[in-house]
Amino acid sequence: MRKIGFSNEKYIELQSKYIKERIKQFDNKLYLEFGGKLFDDHHASRVLPGFEPDSKLKMLLELKQDAEIIIVINANDIENNKMRGDLGITYDLEVLRLIDAFQNIGLYVGSVTITRFENQVHAIAFQKKLENLGIKVFRHYPIAGYPNDIEKIVSEEGFGINDYIETTKPLVVVTAPGPGSGKMATCLSQLYHEYTHGIKAGYAKFETFPIWNIPLKHPVNLAYEAATADLNDVNMIDPFHLEAYNETTVNYNRDVEIFPVLESTFKKIMSTCPYKSPTDMGVNMAGNAIIDDEACKEASKQEIIRRYYQTKLDFKRGLVDKSAISKIEAIMLTLDLKATDRKCVNHALEIEVKTNEPGFAIELNDGHIITGKTTSLLGSASACLLNALKYLANIDDDILLIEPEVIEPVAKLKKGILKNKNPRLHTDEILLSLSISANNNENAKKALSCIEQLQYCEAHSSVILSETDIDTLKRLGIRLTSEDKFQFNRIYQK
Repeated sequence: MRKIGFSNEKYIELQSKYIKERIKQFDNKLYLEFGGKLFDDHHASRVLPGFEPDSKLKMLLELKQDAEIIIVINANDIENNKMRGDLGITYDLEVLRLIDAFQNIGLYVGSVTITRFENQVHAIAFQKKLENLGIKVFRHYPIAGYPNDIEKIVSEEGFGINDYIETTKPLVVVTAPGPGSGKMATCLSQLYHEYTHGIKAGYAKFETFPIWNIPLKHPVNLAYEAATADLNDVNMIDPFHLEAYNETTVNYNRDVEIFPVLESTFKKIMSTCPYKSPTDMGVNMAGNAIIDDEACKEASKQEIIRRYYQTKLDFKRGLVDKSAISKIEAIMLTLDLKATDRKCVNHALEIEVKTNEPGFAIELNDGHIITGKTTSLLGSASACLLNALKYLANIDDDILLIEPEVIEPVAKLKKGILKNKNPRLHTDEILLSLSISANNNENAKKALSCIEQLQYCEAHSSVILSETDIDTLKRLGIRLTSEDKFQFNRIYQK
């Protein structure tokens, strides 16, 4: 069974309590820059087994009477139709999704702020759309010399030209659809305006990774470096914290680099800086909720290997430079990891060697390995999925879950009328066929009832799968990797 290394309950309790304490340090007004994902934080759930993807959201619900949310979006990202790669939607649509998601669980979205606004046509249209939906919208503008020209920035010609965002709650969570949206600048601008209104507000940063109170080279922190291998970001010892407290803590290189500027900005706004280090600014308590360090280490090592395979795919698709692969390879060397230290990998590759066709393998949560081979009607992933459900439902391997008379008409439809060169059923089609069979077939019904047990399972394919299969396996909660090669040697792939 999957080892739990993180206490979600402890985390929510500690985190909400700590944020409440930070609010009290100021004039009952705290701007909290929320880094990373509020929803669907699957990276955290993978490296901290026991962390639920919506843990941070549940933590905010503990504070919902005192909290409101500002969502910020960069006008240039609206103009350029910037996409969220994991969801496949543009940043402006992600803002709408976030508003719905927050409001559906009872969190108050006070407004949306469009940053770096310069009368961009699509940004103006987006503002009108939001206002027609009853959402307050504010504008922030580019400031020449930001962030280094402190004298100009903290003045009427700097933050003073930005709209003052009207807020009503003690805790203001500033979040965004993605990086580069302007969360920090929005928080600092609000501090400037609050102080001109006589309100001694404060600022803090909530970033789950790197975890400040575990070692720099801990696999959890190295897994975060692997996740950001395409960026020029590294974890490092916080030198300001070490000097101030003689205590070693871990922080993000960009936060360390910007701290002297922030310190000067705080002093200009507040007359003093409330923090002695970037670590001081943070409120993350995730490290205090680790209950099994070895389980988290092992989970993080597996995440690093998964990132290695994914980055190789991204390179093949032209999404990252080769340096990203080299960076993860260096991390793997540090931890003495090999790509084959992922149990399902060799099993999938062995199937391909034996059959000369794509192979697939799933490592179930009990450690058992299930394989699937390519047949005339099923792709290797579809075959493996059926075999795994048979095992979980304790059904003999030679029993058919789906009769050929159910599969064959679908295959004929694909190849004949739909003109698909590949008649084999994808994973979504095989699940639909299984659902149909479950009406009259008790074994199919039993197998279908086990489908939730596939969550957290590890899987590997000897070839790059179709987007349909990748999406289906992701929805099932299966952690998929694959070799960086297509089944067919051609330039155009679909």
